[in-house]
Amino acid sequence: MNNLIIDAANEKILFIIITNNKSYTKAHTNSRENFDKLVILLFDFLREKNMQIKDISNIFVHQGPGKFSSIRSSIAVAKGISVANSLDLYGFNGDQVEGHNYSKMLLLFKKGELKKNLIKPHYLS
Repeated sequence: MNNLIIDAANEKILFIIITNNKSYTKAHTNSRENFDKLVILLFDFLREKNMQIKDISNIFVHQGPGKFSSIRSSIAVAKGISVANSLDLYGFNGDQVEGHNYSKMLLLFKKGELKKNLIKPHYLS
């Protein structure tokens, strides 16, 4: 099972692929120009790892709290890819990830505690 994580709620845009025995990460500056090409950056990352969207089983997106443009852009990309490729989409919150360690979030997923296709953005004021 290959899980794609998109986390743009903090100072970096992170793309993470976690497989059964490996993980890959790519970070980009959290900037307006990178949000304009977020899909291109994501597909470049997948290509670097010799993967395609069809190799992904689930998409997880950080739904906040975070900056409005960061959260909206990452959720829009995740939803678009999810719908276009019939992938399961899960949202997670900042308190479910500590120090970019996504093991707690994946544990909640395995326990069935993350809701599929239910995204509730949380923006900072």
